[in-house]
Amino acid sequence: MIGIGTWECKVDTMFFKGTAQVKIFDNNGEYGFDVIIPDFDVPDITVISVEEDGNDIDAVVQTSLLPGKDINLSVSIDGDDITGFLKIPFVGKVKLKDGHRIA
Repeated sequence: MIGIGTWECKVDTMFFKGTAQVKIFDNNGEYGFDVIIPDFDVPDITVISVEEDGNDIDAVVQTSLLPGKDINLSVSIDGDDITGFLKIPFVGKVKLKDGHRIA
């Protein structure tokens, strides 16, 4: 598993602009993801699929906020830096900017 840890990045959407954290963790041999956004109650995330390719992770997740809709996450990890984006239904493509590991 790659990318285990807590990552911080800047995001800019119509609903939120600021710093968000993404925690990537080992969930009994499967990837788990938690998103932390200040002053926003992020619903539980269900991991549908994850593919690793070298230092890249492509994942499909769902949340109760958008029932039945897939959210696509694509990130590249280079040491303690992370770049990538989310594709969120009704929101569009959200770039993860200035990403770095904080824990």
